[in-house]
Amino acid sequence: MDPVPALDEPLKKVLGPATAKVMAEHLGLHTVGDLLHHYPRRYEERGQLTHLADLPMDEHVTVVAQVADARLHTFASSRAPRGKGQRLEVTITDGSGRLQLVFFGAGVHKPHKELLPGTRAMFAGKVSVFNRRLQLAHPAYELLRGDAEETVETWAGALIPIYPATAKLESWKIGKALQTVLPSAQEAADPLPESLREGRGLVTLPEALLKIHRPHTKADIEEARARLKWDEAFVLQVALARRRHADAQLPAVPRRPRPDGVLAAFDDRLPFTLTEGQRKVSEEIFADLATDHPMHRLLQGEVGSGKTLVALRAMLAVVDAGGQAAMLAPTEVLAQQHHRSVTEMMGELAEGGMLGGAENATKVVLLTGSMGAAARRKALLDLTTGEAGVVIGTHALIEDKVQFHDLGLVVVDEQHRFGVEQRDALRGKGKQPPHLLVMTATPIPRTVAMTVFGDLETSVLDQLPAGRSPIASHVVPAADKPHFLARAWERVREEVDKGHQAYVVCPRIGDEEDGAKAKKKSPEDEAEKRPPLAVLDTAEQLARGPLAGLRVEVLHGRMQPDDKDAVMRRFAAGEVDVLVATTVIEVGVNVPNATVMVIMDADRFGVSQLHQLRGRVGRGSAPGLCLLVSEMPEASAARQRLNAVASTLDGFELSRIDLEQRREGDVLGQAQSGTRSSLRMLAVIDDEEVIAEARVEASRIVAADPDLARLPALRTALDALLDEEREQYLEKG
Repeated sequence: MDPVPALDEPLKKVLGPATAKVMAEHLGLHTVGDLLHHYPRRYEERGQLTHLADLPMDEHVTVVAQVADARLHTFASSRAPRGKGQRLEVTITDGSGRLQLVFFGAGVHKPHKELLPGTRAMFAGKVSVFNRRLQLAHPAYELLRGDAEETVETWAGALIPIYPATAKLESWKIGKALQTVLPSAQEAADPLPESLREGRGLVTLPEALLKIHRPHTKADIEEARARLKWDEAFVLQVALARRRHADAQLPAVPRRPRPDGVLAAFDDRLPFTLTEGQRKVSEEIFADLATDHPMHRLLQGEVGSGKTLVALRAMLAVVDAGGQAAMLAPTEVLAQQHHRSVTEMMGELAEGGMLGGAENATKVVLLTGSMGAAARRKALLDLTTGEAGVVIGTHALIEDKVQFHDLGLVVVDEQHRFGVEQRDALRGKGKQPPHLLVMTATPIPRTVAMTVFGDLETSVLDQLPAGRSPIASHVVPAADKPHFLARAWERVREEVDKGHQAYVVCPRIGDEEDGAKAKKKSPEDEAEKRPPLAVLDTAEQLARGPLAGLRVEVLHGRMQPDDKDAVMRRFAAGEVDVLVATTVIEVGVNVPNATVMVIMDADRFGVSQLHQLRGRVGRGSAPGLCLLVSEMPEASAARQRLNAVASTLDGFELSRIDLEQRREGDVLGQAQSGTRSSLRMLAVIDDEEVIAEARVEASRIVAADPDLARLPALRTALDALLDEEREQYLEKG
């Protein structure tokens, strides 16, 4: 039997079962290699560590200090009525301040023996206040017993790594465990090809691991970080480059439009000219469709930039070439909306096989889970026979029963709601892999696009079509200035008087069972934590109050699909003045006559979501207005976020703000399957250069050696990234 490589050694064997169990359960660390890649969160120098004067409340802290005095008190209590209760109070100091430690009951014996005046130790615990003094109750501690020759000064100069820890496992225990496994770092196989590492002046992996865990200087930490960032960026980009390479080897049927086909007829019908951006992106897509391997393209477009039109032209090009095109939408409302707008744009070109249909027309069918059996059978038949050139649907398109005559193109709308498994399931419906176009209206900063969607080529639509009006956005501080909210409802009335329509968006539906009502809360709690405003309550209050006399209707996700569709049709037809809705209207809803949107409790939505919602107004020739209503105080982070949304219409700028405010793990959001991000050192927003360079290097290496036969260590690192926990890392968008 081969010996287990040092880094694959289970922690149980090296550290013992008890510690290994806590590390596995609380930190997800199972092997020596996992532990070596558990990097310090920060480093403390003695001078910085011990500012006892600056301790934050309610946080877990680690301090280094000296015991000034220790006193044992006895007291009477319900448990120890005869005055046998014991409390140990220890005062520690670091020269900058003093801190009280308290231990009770049986817990006093060990610290009473060990924490003698003059003793130095590291203490960790949660900072609280008692009698107006800061204290740590029952802190964990580690005595610092320097060897005789190790003076306090040399110890004080050392950089102490502080690890991401848990209540069950303090930072120094993790540090001790690392001390045990650190010699194994010498055997770490280096995934970076030597030429690349030397060319970029990076230290070796064993050296980086030693320097990150036991740095002597700040320069050591910088060198180690630079190297470990490269590892993460490079291994991930190699995984994506291999995926792109594998996709490029697949065969696909080239699809070229006919000069006299349905696409040409459609272009002749258009009442406007395409924007420069739409033309350029269409050319990129048509060039991809004409090749004999599948297109994999991400189309990012600002809200209202005309992505649907670009996608429809691609679909018609495929229909011209004898194939079928499928568009996958995340919700039924959106699928119905797309179906309606596509058939309207195409007119008689969508009436293939019907009386009055144009001669080169095709059929456009809708397929959703809630359709009646007869309509569904008819749609499935049209797909199997090839009668329908274009199908628009929800996940229902992926089901086994759905068979295509010749699927040539899959368009996925709002990629972040579909995983690759679903994309692949739909792609499996083609005789050969179909071309793939993925659309998103959530602008994605370039680095995130390269990291999360790195297997796709990217096109960006950033111009708005001619005739689109700018949207003015304002924050309405409902708590500070209630008259501003009254004015908002007046503005809605004014727009309706001009013949326009309005949306009011709320975070909640309002018919949820609310178990929380039973608990009595203090008035402060009520103000602080009132539930988000709900569609049903708000609609009723508006119809009775400030919007009395207007035609107010509601739309939310729990309505029956037919009811939803009926409301949307009435709104589109101008028979409803004000639509009070949840975020079901976030994407794809297109009513050019709607000019104003009031978003209630706007602070409960994310930046990108607010930007999406706002894009539903100003879609016609009249200017749009978006009012962000919030009760949050002016100085709060939530209000600053809303001010940012109100100040710019640039979605890419907003998505940067959004990501800077969220933790790194969230950036890759659904791209992560496990609880922990596999990016520990790399910051997607800050390390743009490293990611871009790593992508270039990865593409070069994979082109020369797709199986990485000459780079076994890189293969091993890749297998570790794509192990079962992170298998779906690349599979979620």
